Amino acid sequence: MSYPGYGPPPASVYAPPNPTAYANPVRVATSGYPTAPSFGLAAPPDADPQLWNWFLGVNGDRSGEITIVELQRALDHGDWAPFDLGTITLLMQLFDTERRGTIGFKQFSGIWWYIKDWQNLFRHFDRDRSGTIDASELRDALTQFGYRLTPRLIELIERKYASPVTYSGGPLPGITFDRFVRACVVVKQITESFKRHDANGDGWIQIDYDGFMEIVLSLP
Repeated sequence: MSYPGYGPPPASVYAPPNPTAYANPVRVATSGYPTAPSFGLAAPPDADPQLWNWFLGVNGDRSGEITIVELQRALDHGDWAPFDLGTITLLMQLFDTERRGTIGFKQFSGIWWYIKDWQNLFRHFDRDRSGTIDASELRDALTQFGYRLTPRLIELIERKYASPVTYSGGPLPGITFDRFVRACVVVKQITESFKRHDANGDGWIQIDYDGFMEIVLSLP
């Protein structure tokens, strides 16, 4: 059943990437890059040489695991603007399935390709090629992802995730790529939490205070 607020995405449209699909990334985007000193760390089979170099470059303690701050530094090598720490934290939560506070190269590679696929979606919905997503583009993206939100909710999301610049009362500055990823993932997670409580699938739930707090505190 589908109704305003949430539902399965329509067929044959763009869909947001699913983190679980990146558990075993095998794509190789580059070649010919010399291998950085590994200090005892061996590159996994089929590892992209450049991604491996970037991973080693930020892995200061040579543990084979990187922290949130090291992940942020590694992602600075991408062809996108630097990600803010809030989005980096979200990515870590999505891929650090063992909740260790660090990720290995396999998870880092998964994050990289997850971001690249999100980048393709961002470029598709950024119709005016401004480098940011406005309210109309955000509505179109979320609608194609299966989330038919009211104009008021779209406005709230736009205000929450708009670029962090001084707001003088004029038009909002738009949502940058990294914040677009964060906004869409949060909408997805809120919707999934709601659906778990919506036993009848009618768009209404009854929830106690503890249940409400559990939903809120589980969000990134």
